[in-house]
Amino acid sequence: MVAIGNFDGVHLGHKAVLAAAREEAIGRSLPALAMTFEPHPRSFFRPDLPIPRLTPPREKRLLLSHEALEGMVELTFDAALASLPAEDFVREVLIGRLGVVAVTVGWDFHFGKGRVGTPAFLTEAGARYGFKVNVVQPFGTGTPVSSSAIRALLKAGDVETANRLLGHRWFVLREVVHGEKRGRELGYPTANMQLPPETPLAEGVYAVRASFDGHIHPAVAHFGRRVQFHENAPPLLETYVFDFKGDLYGKTLGVEFLARLRGEAKFDSVDELVSQMHRDAIEARRISTGPADPLAPSAIG
Repeated sequence: MVAIGNFDGVHLGHKAVLAAAREEAIGRSLPALAMTFEPHPRSFFRPDLPIPRLTPPREKRLLLSHEALEGMVELTFDAALASLPAEDFVREVLIGRLGVVAVTVGWDFHFGKGRVGTPAFLTEAGARYGFKVNVVQPFGTGTPVSSSAIRALLKAGDVETANRLLGHRWFVLREVVHGEKRGRELGYPTANMQLPPETPLAEGVYAVRASFDGHIHPAVAHFGRRVQFHENAPPLLETYVFDFKGDLYGKTLGVEFLARLRGEAKFDSVDELVSQMHRDAIEARRISTGPADPLAPSAIG
């Protein structure tokens, strides 16, 4: 039993597809797998216009590992796969390589050269080749839950709504790198992380939780260009972990976003900046140590 999709974000709509695959697999006493593609097809066709991924490969694999599946098939989306006709994809990949007996896809899934493979095409092919096709309809009322809608919410700074549509808190996983040590000078030593330039996140200050060494810690984070000190620096994620004194350099840090406190701003003086940082820290501590939203649980711990 295979659920097929790009699954960027592994949001509530994706989870509905995966749940339908699990249900079908249980009824047949078969394993349930997720099939996905890397790089994202849009990145392959438009390398000059990187897609703002909700979940790069590592994050997507982590989320899919939480979905009670028996495994994941990650196909390399290259020129050979991009040029493979839909009929050949069914015959060579689904039948020849996986021997599928049932396939689950979302209502808007397309595949094959020229994207001619639609849910209707797949259903007709299933009838010819002898496998069942489940097509999961749009999730939610009104506008369907989609990766593009969630990207737009994050880009607008509406983390809470984005998290509700994801069904978990949006997060990033990155290695902590050395920075300018300016946060230390201001009384807030931060763990610095470089995110891809196309990261779909509004600049500003956030209440977050940070995960490392098997523990989750309340924290406050700033994502932006540090306009107080730079005119045009690339965005950096700087996370201050409350009540932590250790060294995080070289560690992989998970940061999940709870709420945006304010936008990026330049102050009249460094003293004014520090005063605002104190206020940000108080509010972020309140949020990050408060009750967790049951509709948007943690995905990193």
